[in-house]
Amino acid sequence: MFSFCPLQGALSESTASQSLLELDGGVKVLIDVGWDETFDTEKLQELEKQIPTLSLILLTHATVPHIAAYAHCCKHFPLFTRIPVYATRPVIDLGRTLTQDLYASTPLAATTIPPTSLAEVSYTSDHTFLLQAPTTEEIARYFSLIQPLKYSQPHQPLPSPFSPPLNGLTITAYNSGHTLGGTIWHIQHGLESIVYAVDWNQARENVFSGAAWLGGSHNSGGGTEVIEQLRKPTALVCSSRTPETTLARGRRDEQLLESIKLCIARGGTVLIPVDSSARVLELAYLLDHAWRAEAAKGNEVIKSTSLYLAGRSVGSTMRNARSMLEWMDDSIVREFEAVADESRRANNSTDHGRNKDAAGPFDFKYMRLLERKAQIERILQQTADDAEPKAKVILASDSSLDWGFSKDVLRAIVGDARNLVILTEKPSLNSGNKSSVARTLWEWWKERRDGVATEQTSSGDTFEQVYGGGRELEIVAAARQGLEGSELTVYQQWLATQRQLQATLQGGATTTLETSADVVDDASSESSSESEGSETEQQGKALNVSTTLGQASRKKVVYTDEGLGVNILFKKKGVYDFDVRGKKGKDRMFPIVMRRKRNDEFGELIRPEEYLRAEEREDADDPDSAPAGGRQEDGLGMKRKWDDVSAAGGKGLSGSHKRPHLTRAVSADEPNMAALANGPAGDELDNLEDEEEQILGPSKLVLFSEIVSVRLRIAFVDFSGLHDKRSLNMLVPLIQPRKLVLVAGGKEETLALAADCKKLLTVQLGTTGGGHAVEVLTPGIGVTVNASVDTNAWVVKLADPFVKRLKWQNVRGLGIVTVTGLLLPGGEFAITDASAGHDEDAANKRLKIEGTASPSGDSSTSNALVSSSSALAATAAKGIEAPIIPTLDVLPINLASAVRSAAQPLHVGDLRLADLRRAMLNAGHKAEFRGEGTLLIDDTVVVRKTSTGRIELESVGLPAEISANNSNAMMGMGMGMGMGGYGDGTFYAVRRKIYEGLAVVAGA
Repeated sequence: MFSFCPLQGALSESTASQSLLELDGGVKVLIDVGWDETFDTEKLQELEKQIPTLSLILLTHATVPHIAAYAHCCKHFPLFTRIPVYATRPVIDLGRTLTQDLYASTPLAATTIPPTSLAEVSYTSDHTFLLQAPTTEEIARYFSLIQPLKYSQPHQPLPSPFSPPLNGLTITAYNSGHTLGGTIWHIQHGLESIVYAVDWNQARENVFSGAAWLGGSHNSGGGTEVIEQLRKPTALVCSSRTPETTLARGRRDEQLLESIKLCIARGGTVLIPVDSSARVLELAYLLDHAWRAEAAKGNEVIKSTSLYLAGRSVGSTMRNARSMLEWMDDSIVREFEAVADESRRANNSTDHGRNKDAAGPFDFKYMRLLERKAQIERILQQTADDAEPKAKVILASDSSLDWGFSKDVLRAIVGDARNLVILTEKPSLNSGNKSSVARTLWEWWKERRDGVATEQTSSGDTFEQVYGGGRELEIVAAARQGLEGSELTVYQQWLATQRQLQATLQGGATTTLETSADVVDDASSESSSESEGSETEQQGKALNVSTTLGQASRKKVVYTDEGLGVNILFKKKGVYDFDVRGKKGKDRMFPIVMRRKRNDEFGELIRPEEYLRAEEREDADDPDSAPAGGRQEDGLGMKRKWDDVSAAGGKGLSGSHKRPHLTRAVSADEPNMAALANGPAGDELDNLEDEEEQILGPSKLVLFSEIVSVRLRIAFVDFSGLHDKRSLNMLVPLIQPRKLVLVAGGKEETLALAADCKKLLTVQLGTTGGGHAVEVLTPGIGVTVNASVDTNAWVVKLADPFVKRLKWQNVRGLGIVTVTGLLLPGGEFAITDASAGHDEDAANKRLKIEGTASPSGDSSTSNALVSSSSALAATAAKGIEAPIIPTLDVLPINLASAVRSAAQPLHVGDLRLADLRRAMLNAGHKAEFRGEGTLLIDDTVVVRKTSTGRIELESVGLPAEISANNSNAMMGMGMGMGMGGYGDGTFYAVRRKIYEGLAVVAGA
């Protein structure tokens, strides 16, 4: 059985993706932990209910709609971090940088405390208190829990501690295109074969290779048939969101570049809102290489135009991209190898300066990376101050224009008609919420109310830029503000309530709420260290605030001596004793909680600072002893960060220089290669730092609204990298799913696509003949559908003598055996002699013990089964509870001979001509391909494989007499022979190799 339930992203314009798969035995698999730009916690309520029943989690893409809620769930949902999570390495690393950028860019990501939860501790519930956002270190720890997988690597995952056994469940990741490391998941469990493919792209792009439907791996070329592992699944879960208009990659890139050239020719600024981890790689690669090509042609307009990539974590994203070139398209790998070869030749030649400007695929020569808001403000201020502003092209996160640097850039350039904003994907529309800024601009682009500027590319394609026309646009900015006074008291009461609730749910385990949020005594106190003394102090505070739980229900908190109880030793100053006589419960013991040892898979964690020598400890404790310009981490026994090169020969780098640098080794002959990593460097932008103060402790959300007049132009070039309807209509009949489930798309397009797919599959069934109609399912959010096929499965118990007679055959890692036996009702059997020579007698004895008459000489298998069923019915009629599992035992001699003569042999397996050619070459024969699907061996024997899988074997120039037995045997395995004979040694050698690649299962 297999049931499917979409938790988000079905029959909806929202791009958020969450899907729940339930298999036999109560195994539940959650695929994706997506969110949208509203960061509404109500959309995660159903997911929170399912957490105690989840077996494992799979992640598909490192984008906001697929992974944005992962860190939130890890921090605020108990038990979530105990569930195994699987993804590819690029999804893990890029997802981490995306999440760090998300929480550093907008306080909305931290989410507010629900008013219903605050109503339990306060009369007024109009507060907008923010939850504690995970820190950068916590985000890194959460993503380190994800287990990486490679493409085409079958893996049997481990279940969560509260999950039923997985019973051999196997997961395999395949390339989906669209993003780096994007995954099509294949889940095999019993008879169920499930392919989950959401947001995939069949077409190759500049950076990303196409999906693995036809290729077999992410780097191989496309074929004409779907790979065996993804063919004929029990259910195919596919996304129905497709672009409205599709262009070839070359025409798409040309439209984007022509739009940019028109804007910078009139001195305008181009804003391209993008995400900060996935699709940004495609756009950044395209623009930097376009600048290289135009600069080589001597285009002064392009060379004088500044190119920027802005995001809080784009530096980390690009460093990760440079280390994952093998996950990209073959063209990227070849480009990197070419640059490496030229660098080696330049180092070995006398002219060392010949190739000093060579750069790899993501070693940007013209694109400058900006990671601080002060840098954005400086370049925008320069544009406003200049009498003739220079043209600029800015790629900024996020694509929704609701948070990140893209919103700041839009606010600065929106009033100038020379500027241009280019949308690269259709923005999502969240039901029940206000549309995002990008969605509003996209709707204006479709309306074309205030006029259109039609332009033409060099190849003759036309594209449109829509005028803003001075329309008013509301931009909402979110800010964080610390809590004070009564707000802080309400927050403390809520925190105590939540801690008590979590302690109850987890049976006294450590809570997941941050101790840095517990600021009972000082709202401005900083987060505590991890030392033993500070942990003991914070644990005492946790016990202290938990005493207010009973008073919170009466809508007030009064810290009296009686209410504090034994915690008065911590709460009041000057109190050193507490009378425990006559006390009950926790007031009878000093409130000390032993610090739990932190363990990982290798045992207890080791603290390096506990093993310092005396002189090292003094140096570490004395900040004045540190060298000038150095940092405390550079002392003895302390670890340095990977990005810190100041203590490892970094000449000229001061300790106050906080901007991370690459540690990539470069030769002395290429001094500018280090600067290529982040594009042009060395200007005043490097020294700019953000002046905003980080607010520690509890805070609340403050929203500011601004109305701006939109006068810039709006353009749309589809860079979403999603499959089109043509690809889907071509692949679905080739995949041949038994059931098709469509999710991740709007209601109208999903229903229309479902109708088209049903027609295609119906026509295919009519062509091939036979079979049941394929069911196409379109479930809504929260609707569970049964996606399993109509199969019947029985479980039987094998008798020991029966097991001893089984002869297994291995075909491509699978064990195959044919069974012919006598089905008996379940029950305990008496111990009998089950030797090889007396198996039939033993079977007869067991029949007599169970009250079943032994089969006579003229009995058949059906009679034996009927007698077994009669015995089972008679047992039930006597009021005795019958065993559930029947037993399969050996056949008596008189039945075995009759069954053996009626059964036909069966050949199991799939012959691949490439494997046959390799085997014949190893055996010393000559083998070569002659045309598609034809293999010629020793110039005399031809092997053909038809589209239906039938093998045709022909031998040329030999007698055509073939015995009837050999012909029947060959036809039984799906082979047809033209000419052949007994004197042909090559013919029999080929046939022997073919049989070795198949399992010849006998009839008895």
